Amino acid sequence: MKILIACDSFKGCMSAQQACDSIKKGLLEADCAQTICTYPMADGGEGFAEIMCRYIEGTMVEASTYDLLGKRITARYAWNEKRRLAVIDVASCIGLSLYPRDQRNPMAASSYGVGLLIKDAMRRKCSKIIVGLGGSGTNDGGMGILKAFGARFYDEHRVQLSPSAYNLERIAFIDKRSFYFDRDVNLVVACDVKNRMLGKDGATYTFGRQKGIFPSQMKRLDQAMDRYVKKVDQTFHVDIDAFDGSGAAGGIGGVLLGVFQAKMRPGIEVCMEYAKFEEAVKKADLVFTGEGQTDAQTLYGKVPFGIARVAKRHKVPVICLSGALGPGYEPLYNEGVIGVFSTADRAMDFQTALSCGREKLEQLAFSIGKLINGIKEMER
Repeated sequence: MKILIACDSFKGCMSAQQACDSIKKGLLEADCAQTICTYPMADGGEGFAEIMCRYIEGTMVEASTYDLLGKRITARYAWNEKRRLAVIDVASCIGLSLYPRDQRNPMAASSYGVGLLIKDAMRRKCSKIIVGLGGSGTNDGGMGILKAFGARFYDEHRVQLSPSAYNLERIAFIDKRSFYFDRDVNLVVACDVKNRMLGKDGATYTFGRQKGIFPSQMKRLDQAMDRYVKKVDQTFHVDIDAFDGSGAAGGIGGVLLGVFQAKMRPGIEVCMEYAKFEEAVKKADLVFTGEGQTDAQTLYGKVPFGIARVAKRHKVPVICLSGALGPGYEPLYNEGVIGVFSTADRAMDFQTALSCGREKLEQLAFSIGKLINGIKEMER
């Protein structure tokens, strides 16, 4: 039996590679396969660049930039010199996880650091840049990225504004005379959401709470974002709210899609393409996938959903092993998944679950492996 293992990271617990290795170890202990191949995966969020680095046969390079609250940091992205290809994930410099919950300040957070990473890749004479948009802690509408490429923002008193969610409502005009982006660079954004920038399903209302924006702030901030969208339209002649996915990463999606004319693709599709995953699936008998929590959000382009759809095309069954199961995961059974299991085998608090996550995942894979062996014996 040939088995493929293609997992996302289990956030806060283990990387995608560690998750794949834990499942592989459990299956080998159960002795249920002749060949097991691992394909760590990501959908554009935290760790996307590092995983892609393996598939583009690149190296991780360092660049000086700023984090979401303006602290000077060194971030890394994937680079292939021969292909002139760079892969960046925004979480590396403006990630929500960079600050503990009690130190987050989404109203002051800026996407400026992402712009500097893109510029660093351009200085390497890249021909293509892939930007993963998951896991950001900003809600500045991509104002910081525009600043990094030369745009300047002013209030009604001609005072220059720094990029932040707080300053969106204060923008009176944008000066684009120094703005420049090389249109010869092929820019791709990897993203698993289709939310736009504005409204009840937009960036602020949908993702603001997890970033630390209070419910009482959301109406005013959404109105400020609307003002910002209009000012960008007046300056760059493009409605950055008009694109599916424009609300990704606090509005970064809208700026990259509209002003920078990037193309959007689901992150898991990008990852599978460079990994040549579909070619491997054609020769497989069974696929294992997994993530930290499988729920209704999984159906919106998360790793297990993307893996299942490819495997279904080639009539290869999929088993999903996740840390937890939330409401709404059941439709995965319509996508070729034959089993969805949680590693939570008893009641435990969240920190305990994280500390023993790898062990529990290995044990679950071992049990599933034994089940597979038993069914095979019965068929003989």
